Amino acid sequence: MRFGWRSSAALPLFRDGKVVGVLNLYSDVPNAFSEQVRELLITTSRDVSYAMKMFSIEALKVKALTDLQDSLKRLNRGWFQTVAMTTAITEARDPYTAGHERRVAEISVAIATEMGLDAAQIEGVRVAGYLHDIGKIGVPAEILARPGKLSSLEFDLVKAHAEKGYEILKEVDFPWPVADVAYQHHERLDGSGYPRGLKGNEILLEARILAVADVVESMASHRPYRAKLGIEKALAEIERGRGTAYDPAVVDTCLVLFREKGFWIPV
Repeated sequence: MRFGWRSSAALPLFRDGKVVGVLNLYSDVPNAFSEQVRELLITTSRDVSYAMKMFSIEALKVKALTDLQDSLKRLNRGWFQTVAMTTAITEARDPYTAGHERRVAEISVAIATEMGLDAAQIEGVRVAGYLHDIGKIGVPAEILARPGKLSSLEFDLVKAHAEKGYEILKEVDFPWPVADVAYQHHERLDGSGYPRGLKGNEILLEARILAVADVVESMASHRPYRAKLGIEKALAEIERGRGTAYDPAVVDTCLVLFREKGFWIPV
């Protein structure tokens, strides 16, 4: 009465069958809410109730998505802790190349990122980089650390690490093709690689990226059987093999990273 209202309508708002609020409308006209208007308002209250329900569902969805993202982060931390531990075991048997897997992983990730791969593929490349040489756990340590030239039989044992790595990793339910990448990272476009002599697109893109990163890191770093050759010789090697041994797009991206964008091999 103080505000001059002469009629009002109170419409209940429901959520999950319970009244959770009231929508009040006022008019300064007596009997403003006719039967026809009342029907319209009842429909409106139902629409508002439905909107509130959907808003509640959306809020739950947002919370569920946030919880899922948090879980994935924890899961990823668990993955990489396990991966790091596994890499440490491999490096303990081959201390002369300690850090090789990590450096190959970082170079591969840089190439994959520059090439525009999606986030899931990039994470797969990172994990594969850390684990690509896990098969060396089956190679005698004295061969891995041998300072001189290996015999053909010894070299065959070293080459077997790609297949051995596949046999180990295929038992793990990775969300990425980690086992296949480890299996293929010594394959070459022209079929001259090992262990299966795959060619071209028979080789996964992730494995083609890893192949280039592996060669660059290996040539640029010290090995028991030779001094490090340096980054320029490493880049010259992948440039020489561009389109024959190595994927042209991967090589071009790697060259741009090192020669134009100032990328360097992580310590």
